Amino acid sequence: MNIPRRKCVVSLAAMLAGLASVRAADGAGLPPLPLVESLRVSGLDVSLQSPPAHFVVRRALGLLTHESLDGQLIHRASGKDLVLETRATITPGGDYLLMFPEGDHYGNSKGRKVNRLLAYRSSDQGRTWAGPAEAFNIDYSQHGFIPLIPRGTKRIYAFGTQPIAGSYDFEHGQQENAPIGFRSSDDDGRTWSAVTLIRPTNDPEFKGMSVMRMCETDSGVWLLGAHASDFSKKPLVTRQYLLRSANRGKTWTVLPGAQPGGWFAAGFDRMDEGRPISLGGSKVLFMSRTTQGHLFTAWSDDDGATWTPPAPSGLVHPDAPPMMFALSDGHTLVAFHHNRVPRKEDGNLSAKSENMTVRSEIWASTSTDGGHTWTEPRFLLVNVATPDLENNWRNYQCSYLDAFSDVGTLHLFMPHRWQQVLHLTMPESALGSLPTKAQLAR
Repeated sequence: MNIPRRKCVVSLAAMLAGLASVRAADGAGLPPLPLVESLRVSGLDVSLQSPPAHFVVRRALGLLTHESLDGQLIHRASGKDLVLETRATITPGGDYLLMFPEGDHYGNSKGRKVNRLLAYRSSDQGRTWAGPAEAFNIDYSQHGFIPLIPRGTKRIYAFGTQPIAGSYDFEHGQQENAPIGFRSSDDDGRTWSAVTLIRPTNDPEFKGMSVMRMCETDSGVWLLGAHASDFSKKPLVTRQYLLRSANRGKTWTVLPGAQPGGWFAAGFDRMDEGRPISLGGSKVLFMSRTTQGHLFTAWSDDDGATWTPPAPSGLVHPDAPPMMFALSDGHTLVAFHHNRVPRKEDGNLSAKSENMTVRSEIWASTSTDGGHTWTEPRFLLVNVATPDLENNWRNYQCSYLDAFSDVGTLHLFMPHRWQQVLHLTMPESALGSLPTKAQLAR
């Protein structure tokens, strides 16, 4: 049974009126961040005065990118506020809708509201953006926006973690485990329903966190990743789950079973931030974050009812989320990954600068066989902003990319340094022109 919570229908007029109370953030009018003079990219010394061939210093973005990729600054947080996970979709009406929390992470909220989920909208394929407006008029924090538009409908769903005061234990190492729920919109994402909390039939009190993209199979099955963390354990323990609905959200089951029986990487006691993606028909690929040094993958041939055991892929990646998306042909997958791991043997990131820099580089690999094999990684971009923030967790952050493809153009959304929101674009056809590590060295 699903339990609806607080009424949260927000009119467009109210959203627009709310702009007066939301700090204006016209990215085009903001000064660029200070840049470093040189850095190391995959062990190679690079000077911004003479960047590698076919690479450009994008001063307005704080990035060094391949010439095929450019973009714009949409939003920058002020003071100690963070911008958190960026997620965007093409609405049924053809607009681009972008959402992200600004403030503090909900895991630090202790049941209070410490952030707002902000929304931007573009009606010209991302050339210009209107906003920000607060997406939901609610009294608790948000983790992020997971969009789903079921086939054959004009309804948008917004899934995500729901840290409602009194609904979860934010102590005893459980501060990130909260109910998972969803809202819906029938007017192109301008107003939203109340939240419905997911209570799986085989684990009604399921708690976790969910911010990675979900999918719908050809037969209409919905699959949503969620993981649970236990910060009372040293080192941290996480377990990965999938929430599955075969009736468009009316009822759910949790896989591989009720808590605490989630998936994990043997020997590391960790697996989280899983991302399912439909491969067509009843086939689904599931990719997860681990500390083993690689992204893990699993496959289902029955709409996500059963799965192969998760195992390491060939994609080198640190303790950071998968960033995997489908291209316009509906067949080719692209995985953006960091292609480096930290020096600590257990794969966990530490506050040391040399370890946090693994999130500063983005490489791209593609697959045409459903993620069983991937091309050699090709270099796309690196952070070149001066590491002047107090927390190294922020200084090099280029992870948590979101993306979608529109008529052969990739649109990427980055919470850069957890400080500013970037909208980046590149032709899909340019992916094959990016250099491999050997080509970059030449």
